[in-house]
Amino acid sequence: MRGPQVSITEADPAALERTTEMFRALSNPTRVAIVRELAGGERAVHELVDALELAQPRVSEHLATLRAARLVERHRKGRSVSYFLVDNHVAHIVEDAIVHASEVD
Repeated sequence: MRGPQVSITEADPAALERTTEMFRALSNPTRVAIVRELAGGERAVHELVDALELAQPRVSEHLATLRAARLVERHRKGRSVSYFLVDNHVAHIVEDAIVHASEVD
């Protein structure tokens, strides 16, 4: 067996399904970029639009996917809508994946 052995905790079928949903939601480069932006803190939609240099409808579409996967939440401040990560786990997962991808030839 190559590589270090890793102990992975047992998970019930519902947890495995939620895990699959999370990875499905993260399977798009724009959504990964959104998570990276939100890892720095809450952002208004217009801030994400500016940072990602994408049209507002496109950013909102990706945010809806992340929200459906329960990775981000939102709240209103007047007419502005801001998004934030539900917890830091997803930011760590994305960062670990990026580090791993940079190590693979």
